[in-house]
Amino acid sequence: MSFWDTPRHGGNSFNRLPPTQAYFEALHGYGATWVRLSYDKWRPEQRDFLLGDADAYQGLAAADVSQLRQVLDHAHAAGLKVVIAPLSLPGMRWSQNNQGQFDDRLWQDKRYWDQAAAFWGDLADVLKDHPAVAGYNLINEPAPEKQGGLAEHADRQQMRQWYAAQQGGARDLPALYKQIIAAVREVDSVTPIMLDAGWFAAADAFSYWPEPLADQRLLYSVHMYEPYAATSAPNMTRKVPLAYPGTVPFAGREEYWDGQRVAAYLQQSLDWADAVQLPRSRLVVGEFGCMRRLPGCQQYLEDVLAVTDSNALHWAFYSFREDSWDGMDYELGTGKVPWRYWQAIDEGAADPIARKATPAFEPIRRRLQPQAGAPGA
Repeated sequence: MSFWDTPRHGGNSFNRLPPTQAYFEALHGYGATWVRLSYDKWRPEQRDFLLGDADAYQGLAAADVSQLRQVLDHAHAAGLKVVIAPLSLPGMRWSQNNQGQFDDRLWQDKRYWDQAAAFWGDLADVLKDHPAVAGYNLINEPAPEKQGGLAEHADRQQMRQWYAAQQGGARDLPALYKQIIAAVREVDSVTPIMLDAGWFAAADAFSYWPEPLADQRLLYSVHMYEPYAATSAPNMTRKVPLAYPGTVPFAGREEYWDGQRVAAYLQQSLDWADAVQLPRSRLVVGEFGCMRRLPGCQQYLEDVLAVTDSNALHWAFYSFREDSWDGMDYELGTGKVPWRYWQAIDEGAADPIARKATPAFEPIRRRLQPQAGAPGA
């Protein structure tokens, strides 16, 4: 846990091909100390990577475990710590692996809770001694509220009323975390555990938690893409994209978003931490980003990072050299990627595009602690 006692800065790896040591060396070369690693796009042995089948978990897929351990070896050799971040759990298959459909079963039926706890107990047992592992991020962007009757970005009182009605049921996110943590701690008493807030890790969604959980080796994570109407891919399909800074739709109304509004939104997670006496060293902005081709994206990154700077928060930008989607790959600058990028995806080949530091990447690059030598392409 001492790794997290000082602010740690890194990137997210959501690649379709298992990352190589050179990939991790490039991230470490910029000065990153950790990577938040998702494996759900990799080719699985069965239906779902590691899980075998998210419809009915029966044990880890052995070939997938070997693949994951090899990638962890690469990260360790490159000098990076890793937080494992599944996008799918039993009863909660990631929508992009589920024909674009949100999978709500985990939030309806507690038998999937039992399977999720069994999965994490098994995974912790095989990873607990790996020197690269610095955390288990139990669920990426959980959303028990989505089909549970709570509006996104509801006010604090509405959130607390909703949670009071859900406590003990299948949509009780803190209770699910407690069950999974207990399973992990049966086999691994040491490795830190990272918990995303609800409503897709929204910065305001810890508001209904009455207290932090009892385990002392926990980190609490939010993701920052608000105002999503401006920062996200759908905005770029508009004839005239919404601008940042600018007035955009948010929580059913029009609001002006700039650095001050970004700070006020993120302050909600800080206020919750203060209220429950949680130190800043236990807070993480596990993802943040914006579409690199949006003219205001560089300013947006500056505004988000100004908040993390002033509060000494851990963070990981989204994303580092993603080989299946170029939208938030800031080393690509603000131009379109060439056709061969998409051809490589179609052919299942390695990403052929060289990367370099660009103005779009500068807000992130200059906050990473530089090391000797420049990162390679």
